[in-house]
Amino acid sequence: MEVTGIITAIVIGLIIGALGRLVVPGKQNIPIWLTLVIGVVAAVLGTLLAGALGVAETPGIDWIELLLQIGFAAAGVAVIAGVRGRSRV
Repeated sequence: MEVTGIITAIVIGLIIGALGRLVVPGKQNIPIWLTLVIGVVAAVLGTLLAGALGVAETPGIDWIELLLQIGFAAAGVAVIAGVRGRSRV
């Protein structure tokens, strides 16, 4: 992967993290930087899963890959918010 590909993945991951946070209902008591880290990880996981399923390279916008990434981000935000919410009593 080239440097531009890594930078693009990070930028897309930041957007995915924000979208994942918007999908999860209620207030999440996690810092924004953690949401963004979750987004970057979710973007990578979503891309890997889309590649494994054979839907990573499609003409136009890769909607399935995008939905997988947002799903991973939403799940990550929900899990981390739940864990952090319970640990701070």
